[in-house]
Amino acid sequence: MARTVAGRSSMDERNQQQEAKLRYVLGPEDEGTLLRTILRSKLNMSRRLMTKLKTVDQGITVNGKRLYMDARLHAGDMVELRLPTETSETIEPQPMELDILYEDQDLLAVNKPPGLIVHPTLGHYKDTLANGVMHYWLERGESYRFRPVHRLDELTSGVVLIAKNAYAHQQLSIQLQNRAVVKEYIAFVHGVVAEATGDITGPIDRDPEQPHIRIVTETGYPALTSYEVLQTYREASKVKVLLGTGRTHQIRVHMRWLGHPLIGDPMYTLPEYDHARFAGVMDRQALHAERIEFTHPLTGKRVRIEAPLAEDLVRLQAFLEQV
Repeated sequence: MARTVAGRSSMDERNQQQEAKLRYVLGPEDEGTLLRTILRSKLNMSRRLMTKLKTVDQGITVNGKRLYMDARLHAGDMVELRLPTETSETIEPQPMELDILYEDQDLLAVNKPPGLIVHPTLGHYKDTLANGVMHYWLERGESYRFRPVHRLDELTSGVVLIAKNAYAHQQLSIQLQNRAVVKEYIAFVHGVVAEATGDITGPIDRDPEQPHIRIVTETGYPALTSYEVLQTYREASKVKVLLGTGRTHQIRVHMRWLGHPLIGDPMYTLPEYDHARFAGVMDRQALHAERIEFTHPLTGKRVRIEAPLAEDLVRLQAFLEQV
């Protein structure tokens, strides 16, 4: 079995060759297998994506020809998917300075600064990461739909991974569901964390009295946050955090439940800590998405992407070392 990707051959041919192609060559073990089964079991295609590609000219071919889904294939046959380019027509391109961490034909990773919303929302259609990315692609003569694989809170900085086609997005979503994506964060929290490492497993759900806030409650959804203390200061700790699940505000909620809320986070603070102590030093939650690691959906290779700490967190760290 072989799995390859055909991509752009030069910078000047982007407009003609943006469409990614995924190829699967059947091995002896695949002899007599239905095309539909190959698409589902070998390429992990969803029914929705299969239906969509069937409407695209040469969207799904076997040895260059279109076949019915119940056609039986043979060893050596080559199944090819043509992933057409798309665009997010409702997102207005907007010039924006972007810190590109990684890019290939299928993926884009950006180091999001704090204070930037990832995707337009009701009443907030501009000044988002999506607007900037759409302009970035437009300037390069490229057309893609904005498909964030995951999101960060507005005030959280760090890596945001974006898929350029439906197949890449679907495959990474499966990896997220299967916990095959490593998402590592750096957080600065109030107080000295006693245990050097630990797992926080408190279930999370909405606060019934304040629906925009999450709380740990026995009736909540399962959540797992693992942490490691990297450095302690007189009145704070720097911790590395790994997400086992992806609940809204999970790190902020779990660290508060542990008794060590994030510095600069008034929503999830505790009365025993002086939130105003860091005013002017850290004016947002001290949280940074430092690393994401995953299996590339088309090449099958493991990819690791890291984002350096945001400038305000570097300043906070220097401040903590001095007090």
